[in-house]
Amino acid sequence: MAERPEGSSRKPLGLRERLMRQLWLALALLFVGLGSAGVVLPLVPTTPFLLLAAYCASRSSPALHAWLYSHPRFGPLLRNWRDHRAIPRRTKLLGIALIAASWTWMWITVEPLYLRLTVTAFMAFGVVFLATRPNGPSDERSDDE
Repeated sequence: MAERPEGSSRKPLGLRERLMRQLWLALALLFVGLGSAGVVLPLVPTTPFLLLAAYCASRSSPALHAWLYSHPRFGPLLRNWRDHRAIPRRTKLLGIALIAASWTWMWITVEPLYLRLTVTAFMAFGVVFLATRPNGPSDERSDDE
């Protein structure tokens, strides 16, 4: 077994802990990939996948976690959520529009009424959640100007 530097208080990780860290890292990388795809694909969301990636990276890789928060494209979204629990207005409007389009398609194509009503309730929860989040400091500054 390799020696640790003197004064190091970290104990070696057991097999279970190493496997869990690798699982968290694999999930983080998967979510970074899905979030990256969302930058260029119109119907794939970016922000939720990046939030999941940041969470998974915080449990597995401090370097990946720091990279996500300092990334020029992803960092502002993550910092806005972390610091203000805010979603930019453009993102909220796009999310609500996509939920409305999905709801319309579901209402036309899904037959059982109980299923339509159940899915409608979940979608309504999503719309309320999006609508009640603040826009964030960047949007507030542009509103005042």
